Amino acid sequence: MAHSVQDIAAALGAKAFGAVDLLVTGLSEPATAGPDDLALAMSPAYGDALRRGRARVAVVWAGADWQALGLEAAIEAPRARLAMAGLTQMMDQRQGGSGISPHAAIDPTATIGRDVSIGHFTIVGARVVIGDGAQIADHVTIASGVTIGANAQISAGARLQGRVRLGARAIIQPNVVIGGDGFSFVTAAPSNVEIGRKTLGKTPFEAPSDPVQHRIHSLGGVEIGDDVEIGANSTVDAGTIRATRIGNGTKIDNLVQVGHNVIVGEHCLLCAQTAVAGSAVIGDRCVLGGKSGIGDNLQIGADSVIGGAAIVLSDVPAGSFMMGYPAQPMLTYRARERSLRQAVLRHKPVSNAAQND
Repeated sequence: MAHSVQDIAAALGAKAFGAVDLLVTGLSEPATAGPDDLALAMSPAYGDALRRGRARVAVVWAGADWQALGLEAAIEAPRARLAMAGLTQMMDQRQGGSGISPHAAIDPTATIGRDVSIGHFTIVGARVVIGDGAQIADHVTIASGVTIGANAQISAGARLQGRVRLGARAIIQPNVVIGGDGFSFVTAAPSNVEIGRKTLGKTPFEAPSDPVQHRIHSLGGVEIGDDVEIGANSTVDAGTIRATRIGNGTKIDNLVQVGHNVIVGEHCLLCAQTAVAGSAVIGDRCVLGGKSGIGDNLQIGADSVIGGAAIVLSDVPAGSFMMGYPAQPMLTYRARERSLRQAVLRHKPVSNAAQND
């Protein structure tokens, strides 16, 4: 679908210059852009590539001399990534579903809203409620009693277990599992982990007389708010008695594990390979960097940032920036790393070549 420069600028709340009636049909990087593409050159670093390309129109940085760059029209975007969000939404040509597949297995007690699409070989269990406009792809499993909000999108291979409530406009990427049982077991006598915590490791561990791990079943389900996105192959475990909860607007990357009873606040970002252990509480607007880990029963205050690969082993005050293992305030972490490097340099052995000199 073609869009005029003027319409794109209006949709972005941006300024347009030059031949604003020009039409573009897609987005492109500057060096490979053709005459019908909108080139994305949102910083001066892209200027040379833009000159080499064939684009007639581009999104440029504030104050760019777009005519000197050989363009017929330009859109000025002071905040590049925000413009990217609007542009990619406008240009996303992926089609929704086309009704309910005859190969879907839908329980007669399920309630299906208006304009819902359900793909091939998807299973919809008893008493499921699916809101208006929801798009459910192929090979999805929706267990009995699940509720799915209006305009939610569930991609192929996703699994929604019992007692799951999914909010409006949620986006579930392929192979996500929501509502699987939590990893929760107990031994008849105190385990070595319990003993170690109590004695701070001062007592040697011994083989228990009864090593059987008794399963604690998960009855609490999962509650996911509106406008939440969960990336491919991520998992959100069901709570034990109360629900595991994900707040409105939170975005979860691929390969993330959210344990049982966890509460994640609103508008958080959980980056790839993050693991949040059971009963942790993540405050609103927190960012957990890739490969970070949060210990069980901990509290992360609102507006905190946990750096990539940081491992949090104690509560974090609101507004903190934590790094390292164990996680510590960024300034403390950097000071310690600097001291360590200086100590290593001070004690660095002299090479044989230097000795011979």
